[in-house]
Amino acid sequence: MNKKSITALAGLALTAGITAGLATTPVAAQGAKEKCYGVALAGKNDCAAGPGTSCAGTSTRDYQGNAWVYVDKGTCTTIETPKGKGSLTPIDR
Repeated sequence: MNKKSITALAGLALTAGITAGLATTPVAAQGAKEKCYGVALAGKNDCAAGPGTSCAGTSTRDYQGNAWVYVDKGTCTTIETPKGKGSLTPIDR
């Protein structure tokens, strides 16, 4: 491999890395979203699932009150679950 080929491959690797980083941008940065508590299914939360959990995908039960998901802005409190509606703040469930 010559020096020109190595430089081209390095450029492609850098571009792929940047593209992969953009693909993992948080949902909130991709549009008008808000955190909605109490509507996520077990293991499907975006973050904040209370003590003993790390973040995304760590809720332990459906509609857990301290776990949230991103939803379109203005829709959270209209989402109905078997345990009640979504909330913009953590729910004691």
